[in-house]
Order: sequence, then C-alpha cells, then structure tokens
Amino acid sequence: MKKLFITTAIAAMFSASVFADGTKTAATKINVSYSVVHEFNASFADAKNVTWSVNHDFQKASFILNGVKTTAFYNLQGEFVAVTMNVDAKAVPAKASAEIDDKYKGYSVEGVIVVQNNTDLNPQADEIAYFVELKSDSKEILVKINSDLHTEFYKEVQ
Repeated sequence: MKKLFITTAIAAMFSASVFADGTKTAATKINVSYSVVHEFNASFADAKNVTWSVNHDFQKASFILNGVKTTAFYNLQGEFVAVTMNVDAKAVPAKASAEIDDKYKGYSVEGVIVVQNNTDLNPQADEIAYFVELKSDSKEILVKINSDLHTEFYKEVQ
C-alpha cells in the first residue's frame, strides 16, 4: 500500500481510474494507442501482469518486470515519458544515503521509487531521480534525490 502511495505521489498527474483486464492485448479495449502498445511490447517484452489505464494526459502500463513493480508512462501522442520502479533502499546511491542519514535523523526508509525520465521529451527533468519515503514517530515525508545526489524535501505524506 505504501509503495502504491509513493508512486501516486510521484506521478499524481499520471493516475487514472480505468483499468484493463491485466493482459497486453486488453490495452486496446480502453483506447491505448496501437503505437504505444507496440512500443511497450518491444521495450518491455518480459513484462508480466500488465494493467493499462488512460487519463486525459497519459497512457500508463503497470506491470512486473524481473520481479520488480514497474510503471511506464506514455503521453497521448504515443511518446514514452518515464518509467518508475519500486526498488530496495540499498539502490539509493551511497552519497545520497549518507546525506539522508545526516539530514533526517530519527527517520527510517519506508520505500524507494526510481524514476527514469525521457529527457529528449523533457530536457528539464533529471534523467534518473530517486524518491525516498521517510518515516519518523510523528511524520512521513517524501525526499527527492536530485542528479547531484543531494536530497531535497519533496512533500509531506498525509
């Protein structure tokens, strides 16, 4: 549930409420474009348990890839936007992990999402960004690790 919340917090605008039946071929039933399904199948050929959703901004595939919960986002023009993956806290770069330990004493890591952005489509975005959910006795926050491997407060988790 926490990881679902983190993904939602990171990509709230990507969220949608219409789901297919979990197969790759079901995508066309909810108006996922043929080009997106084709590109997805080529890029993520080993994807399992694929669920598609569409909203007014994005076409989203949620799936398992090599045992990792993964989500791929495409815009309505069929262009790949980003992919998110739930990862272990050990995947956080050492420099950023040390900074988290120093800046956020009393917090423990509850979950980590790595986002790989298509910087050709969005040059201002970090190519890779980590979002770390931290929890203390009284508070939960989301911290972003930027391209310099420094942390920045992203948002408080409600």
